[in-house]
Order: sequence, then C-alpha cells, then structure tokens
Amino acid sequence: MKKKLVSFILAASMITGLCACGNTTTAETATADNNEQNTEAKTETTTEAAPESKGAVTLKVWGSQTDQDLIKELCEEFASEHPENDWTFEYGVVGEADAQARYLEDPAAAADVFSYPDDQIITLVQADALYEVTRNADEIKSANAPGTIDAASYNGVLYGYPMTADNGYYLYYDKSVLTEEDVKTLDGILAAANKAGKQVHMDISNGWYLASFFLGNGCKLTLDENGKQICDFNNEKGLEAAEAVRAFCNDPAFVTGDDSVLQGGIGDNICCGVSGPWTSASIKEKLGDNFAAAKLPTFTCGGKQVQMGSFLGCKVLGVNTQTEHPVEAMELAEFLTSEKAQARRFEVLGYGPSNINVANSDAVASDPALKALAEQSKFAISQHVNGAYWTPAEAFGAELEGHSTGDLQTMLDQLVEQATAE
Repeated sequence: MKKKLVSFILAASMITGLCACGNTTTAETATADNNEQNTEAKTETTTEAAPESKGAVTLKVWGSQTDQDLIKELCEEFASEHPENDWTFEYGVVGEADAQARYLEDPAAAADVFSYPDDQIITLVQADALYEVTRNADEIKSANAPGTIDAASYNGVLYGYPMTADNGYYLYYDKSVLTEEDVKTLDGILAAANKAGKQVHMDISNGWYLASFFLGNGCKLTLDENGKQICDFNNEKGLEAAEAVRAFCNDPAFVTGDDSVLQGGIGDNICCGVSGPWTSASIKEKLGDNFAAAKLPTFTCGGKQVQMGSFLGCKVLGVNTQTEHPVEAMELAEFLTSEKAQARRFEVLGYGPSNINVANSDAVASDPALKALAEQSKFAISQHVNGAYWTPAEAFGAELEGHSTGDLQTMLDQLVEQATAE
C-alpha cells in the first residue's frame, strides 16, 4: 500500500478518542447474554415450539469481488465440518479498502465476518467494531508470522485473524551480477555492484523504506493507546542507523528514485533494488532467467551486522461486535484463515500467506518474490504510523540522498519533533 494513502487513513483514525479495550465485548459475555435471552424466550413458548436439535445460524460474510468464489467454497466446507448447526451464509461484495467506511455507515447491518487491511485496525477498534480474539488465540499467534500478528493487534490485544502477508518489501536482484552470498549483506552488495560498475537502488527519501535501518537497529515507530505517534529515531541507536544510511547514500553505487527508476534500470545499470510484489511482474520480465529475490540484507551499524527491518501489511478477518453469533463467527473466521484455507487461497488467487507453514511450503518457495517476502516478514512490523511522520522522514532522507554534511543528531531531533507533534 502506498504510504501516502495509508497515512491519510491512519490520520483519520486519530480523531476518535475512545479507549478500545474498555469498549470491547468478549464472545463469552455476548454468548451468555444470548443464552439468557433465549432462556427467557423459551419460558414464553408452548411445548409445540420446542427448539430443534440443530441450531439455526446465519452469518453474513464480506469479501472482495475477486474473493467471492473462494469464500463460498470455504464457507460450504466449514458447514460440512460443523454439522451441529444449520448454516446459512449471506455474502456481500465489500473489498478490504472499503470495509471501514461501510462498517461505520451502519455497524448493525455490517457483516458478522469481514476482511480489512491492517492499517484500518485503529479506527475499527476505537469504533468498538472488532471482537477481541478470545478463542484459540495462542494457536493463531503461533501459526502466523509475528509481523502479521502485530498487524492484527492493537495495544497488544489480538483483534483479528491474519489472512495474507503480501504488502511489504524486500530485495530484487540480477543474479548475473550478484550471488546469494553477496545479497546477504549490504556491504557485499555494494562491493559486487561497484566491481561490476552497477548501481544499487533504494528510495531513501520515502519514509516507508527509510525506516528499515532504524527499525532494524531497535528503534520504535508506532502509536500509543491514544493514537499519538511514538518515534525515537533520535536516540543512540537511531544515530547509529542514520550514520549507516549516510554511508550508503554516499557510496558510488547508490541510486535513488521511485519504483519506475528500479523497473526501468534493473538488468541494465541497476543490479538490485528494494520494492514489493507490485513490481514483481515487470522486474521478472526485464531480468528473465536472471530474476531473483531475497529478504533485505544486513548492514553495518555501530560496528556490527544488523538485519534491516521493514513494514508488513496484511489482510485481516475481523468479527463484528454486533454479531448475534460471536462464537460461531469466530470459528468461521479461524477456519477461513487456517493453514488449509491459506494454502487454497495461494493456489487459487496467488495471495501471499501469513501462515508460517504455508509460507514455508514448496508451492510458495517456488515463487522467489513471495519466498523473499515471507523471509523478510520475520523482521517486519505493522505500519502503525500517523500522517505526521511521512513529511519529516522524506525531508531527512532527501538530505542524505543529496550528500548533506549536516549534523545528524540535529537532523534526527528535527525529524522526531515533527513526527510526534500533536
């Protein structure tokens, strides 16, 4: 997802001051309420209206147009595996990007189970839209990549079921120039590129990519429980990271620019660059048999090798707090994001899985880009960033791209002051 679009969405979420945890209703509480109501209703009925042995459960499920056939297939499979209820599924075409807006229009009419992009989680939680995941939470956390669990959580509470992990970035490279050993470290990449007279691409003036160095060295970029930006890029670890960024930008092989620069130059003057799945097809077309991808490299920072971090975006399934069947909705959401379902989703739609076993499967491993994304996801965090961060991060990166000799500590202090401004 483009960082400017994400910043607008997250900035909008800051206007809501509700405390998410205080407004969350658990599945157990709702089920108890429903049971109490059902008990009262039964006392008013005659013996002729006694309930049937099977419970009638109707669940509304939202998903994108592309996902509709697979959603129906999986829901029918779920019903066959749970014969204890008579299931009715109502399907709605609501893509992830529209989930937040459609939910807020009429929460009571929204789907019981719906998919949304992780950068909508703050607004949805603050609107009391999402149940906390109270069933099999530990199993869900262990089954999915840590970055996707972080993306489906807010203030340490899991509010959704990770479904994909395919909005992130990693390294594309020309294997006629770089070896698998070269791309393990930024030092190795630069040495090989300089030797071959090639360039190494990274858009340092884009805060999405710039953050890789700081996150990798242990700095924080997240939001507190009130939606205020937390950024400590100006501490000791941040200064070490900034020095590494400056050294990279000053290397003769370094080249910057947006995706079009990488797509146009790779295979010619550029031997590798950082981007995401959206450029995979064009880069593969350019490189042909020399196409390769890998996780981001380590870099020299404070005299040691440090793994670059990254942001990872994913699609998440959530359960509506206003559902009449919270337990059943949670069971369905868990099934729709299970290992089996994610393997099927990759097979049919090519979506990158969040499930660790599927990500490590032979099928995903045969796709170099998704394999690289899965490997990088181990070092990624979700994009909990508001709009105040992007402009100062862009300015800081642009200064280093322009070989600024300014005092890094002063520059970092300015970045953090602006990024955390009220």
